[in-house]
Amino acid sequence: MTTGPSPQAGGSATRNPREADGTVRVLVADDHSAIRFGLTTILGHAEGIEVVGEAADGAAAIRQARALRPDVTLMDVRMPGTDGIAATRELVSAGLTQVLVLTTFDLDEYVHGALRAGAAGFLLKSVEAPRLIEAVKLVAAGDGVLAPQVTRRLLTAFAAAARQETPAPRGLGDLTEREREVLGCLGEGLSNAQIGTRLHIGETTVKTHVSRVLAKLDLRSRVQAAILAQENGLTGADLRKGS
Repeated sequence: MTTGPSPQAGGSATRNPREADGTVRVLVADDHSAIRFGLTTILGHAEGIEVVGEAADGAAAIRQARALRPDVTLMDVRMPGTDGIAATRELVSAGLTQVLVLTTFDLDEYVHGALRAGAAGFLLKSVEAPRLIEAVKLVAAGDGVLAPQVTRRLLTAFAAAARQETPAPRGLGDLTEREREVLGCLGEGLSNAQIGTRLHIGETTVKTHVSRVLAKLDLRSRVQAAILAQENGLTGADLRKGS
């Protein structure tokens, strides 16, 4: 699933060094030095990416992000002290950086916890190097990513929850017709470019609509918006069926 940054979730809310030369600045947070070395080696040799810092735990990741303001923080989940989910929640709520969670474990509690905390994506450490590089660039550009291994299970779980709890999301009634269309497209996992093509609008306009949707629904990331759309039957396909 490729799923823009919220007004409060992402380094671009306060600064955007990518506007200068297009380089994506990345912070790598993992408590295993060998894994950090491997990740920094892969990303450090990738065109258009610069690894600006490393952190061995969540607390260090927060400090580094405040000091370095990376575009993307690659975050492990299980770390001593402040874990990756708690660190993600603080980083996203402070608007310091986009967070891409990378973990060995695809347990539901980790997936749900990371996305509820506002992570822009979730990948397993078994991901191939080209996909990791692509995911970092997608997240930096305002899209989101989910590992194929967990996408179907995740949506099934949230759909089941939606059948049990069906209150209308707060702020949904405040969306314009166009914003509801954009929300539906997010629910289908479309990227900004794909939404623009679907709705015949420019990508910059799409980003504006996504930001407004997130603000009105009080969400931290477009992945959360995609989940909400899935939970409430608001995907583009569902909306077209009802028209």
